[in-house]
Amino acid sequence: MIEKIGQIMLYVEDQAAVRDFWVEKLDFVVVAEKVVNGEIQWIEIAPSKGVETTFVLQNKKKVAEMNPEMNLGTPSMLLFGTNIGELYEEYKNKGITVGDLVDLPIGRVFNFADNEGNYVAICER
Repeated sequence: MIEKIGQIMLYVEDQAAVRDFWVEKLDFVVVAEKVVNGEIQWIEIAPSKGVETTFVLQNKKKVAEMNPEMNLGTPSMLLFGTNIGELYEEYKNKGITVGDLVDLPIGRVFNFADNEGNYVAICER
């Protein structure tokens, strides 16, 4: 039986740069980072320590080499947050690419893009 969502794999071109985007611009934390022979194997990040679901930044090229049939596209992700209006303005002031802030039946929502152009939505419920 499935009990929870553990990790979401994000396949990226430059793991260190994407890590820095999430940590420096979005205040995420690095939960774990595996380096072998000076090469990043994976980086686990989260909005804060102790959360159950994390993102793992994987090297897109390496994963494609190991499994050429795998879909390496960005999954559609919806994050939940508070004070979305303030967060929207903060992201704009940090130079993050953001879409419009809209009111939907599920709540206020906007999307943003990381430094590789992967879009993520965030919703205030």
